[in-house]
Amino acid sequence: MTRSEFSHSGIYAAALTPLNADLSPDEDALVRHGRWLLDNGCDGLAVLGTTGEANSFSVSERMSMIEAMVEGGVPVSSLMPGTGCCSISDTVELTRHALGLGVTGALMLPPFYYKGVSDDGLFAAYAQVIDRIDDDRLRLYLYHFPQMSSVPLSYDLIARLIEAYPGIIAGMKDSSGEFTNMSGASERFPGFAVFSGSDEFLLDILNAGGAGCITAVSNIASSLATRVLRAWRDGEADNATDLQEKLTTVRETVCAYPLSAALKEIMARHSGDGEWRNIRPPLQALDDAGAADLLARLADTGFSLPALNGGVR
Repeated sequence: MTRSEFSHSGIYAAALTPLNADLSPDEDALVRHGRWLLDNGCDGLAVLGTTGEANSFSVSERMSMIEAMVEGGVPVSSLMPGTGCCSISDTVELTRHALGLGVTGALMLPPFYYKGVSDDGLFAAYAQVIDRIDDDRLRLYLYHFPQMSSVPLSYDLIARLIEAYPGIIAGMKDSSGEFTNMSGASERFPGFAVFSGSDEFLLDILNAGGAGCITAVSNIASSLATRVLRAWRDGEADNATDLQEKLTTVRETVCAYPLSAALKEIMARHSGDGEWRNIRPPLQALDDAGAADLLARLADTGFSLPALNGGVR
């Protein structure tokens, strides 16, 4: 299977979730942000992931946000919502709702409250979800983020899931920061779409046969990531390397701060709309000193965001 034949591939933003002053989701702003990202290089949107504060929202809030994006005209083929919850029932409800809207791709954390669980237990959890949904349209992307979930997904587990559910187990977002784990999965599982969760590995994972990236920094730098992808596709190795170095510099700059808060600060300054800073506790917005430092360091990189074309809120 080639990269173009993956169900999903390319540059995906781990999309931010705009909030109103009362910290409720601003669904209209979410739709506009999604459209802006798609207009500026994103192939898709991984809404309701870590960057999007998914685990700070109820299942009903998440369902409503996915519905708003579809009703707002965001192509269902571009959406890969995060649907993994601690409860199997919640995961099934959320994933089934997305499928009912025509959204077939789902990024799924394992149940993450209990630690030290076995591969047998994780296989059983994923199997319960897939069997209860019972829909061959589902394309499930495993979410490997052990730093946050403390529940790693082993190669043995992936192999078992692919064997049991061929076609449904479509790929993985690897946010471990360990490139050998990403490249190893891509090599070991042909046709399994491996996305890097880290911008700095975009070019490397493409060279290793991966599908692309799903990253937080694509909220602001999707146009730059897309230039890396295009240069790589065109065989412009030197240009791709130079562009990758610029992308890595932007990521390193932003990741020196709490990531969701930093990206919301950047969007607030870029749009002139202070509501972009709204974030649900326990996360907190950057203080004035941190915000000023972030923006100064970002400016020093020479990077600038695409025009808003009328705004994203």
